[in-house]
Amino acid sequence: MCGRYAITLPPEAMREVFAYREQPNFPPRYNIAPTQPVPVVRLHEGARQFILMRWGFIPGWVKDVKSFPLVLNIRGESASEKPSFRAALVRRRGLMPADAFYEWHRVSQGRQGQNNAYLFRRPDRGVFAFAALWETWHSPDGSEIDTVALVNGPANGLMAAIHDRCPVIIDPRDFDAWLDPMTEPRDAGAMLRPPPDDLLEMVRIGPAVNKVANDGPEVQAPFDPAAVPPVSANEPRAETPPRKRPARMPKTDDQGSLF
Repeated sequence: MCGRYAITLPPEAMREVFAYREQPNFPPRYNIAPTQPVPVVRLHEGARQFILMRWGFIPGWVKDVKSFPLVLNIRGESASEKPSFRAALVRRRGLMPADAFYEWHRVSQGRQGQNNAYLFRRPDRGVFAFAALWETWHSPDGSEIDTVALVNGPANGLMAAIHDRCPVIIDPRDFDAWLDPMTEPRDAGAMLRPPPDDLLEMVRIGPAVNKVANDGPEVQAPFDPAAVPPVSANEPRAETPPRKRPARMPKTDDQGSLF
């Protein structure tokens, strides 16, 4: 599951790839987190539009957002079967521009373990686009919030070593067909495939990405073994209690919100 990503390229570079009409004002972001406003490219009145949406999909039928799980990723294999996503797959497909994303790999060390962070990006540092589904949620007070989630699928050969899922990256040749609501869901579903193994490179990075408040180039610095403090041989190893996975990611002051 992809829970952090980056957009660091200048707006001109993004506009050249996605060909939307209006120039966005979106500063470089190295550590985009859930519930924050994120750029989405969609088809609006026959042309591509750049728009900010809340990262966290909310189906239109939800009455109480606080009781609904935070949906950042949608499984591409079952999107057409789920009432929450079926209509969006037919009519509200979008692209989430990115130039990097992050994934963690749990490594056991005796009774303890650690999560190693990895950066995935194109070798040429170019921009790419996650497949995305979006929905406009209407709150009980009459306000509207545009929400979005990226689509994932089985991991490709590169990612399989650390995770069994991988964001779906839409080929630029398929942008028009993916965005067009006239494209049949079956044909759109055929685009939800793992990226080629050679599209991205994987770099182990340091722990700076773990903290949402860190949002600068240091987040992508390669892992430095010398910066890891050594573990004393006499230091007792504490048992790590089992953790229950929360149904919804807690919101902190570090995370932006459109609510």
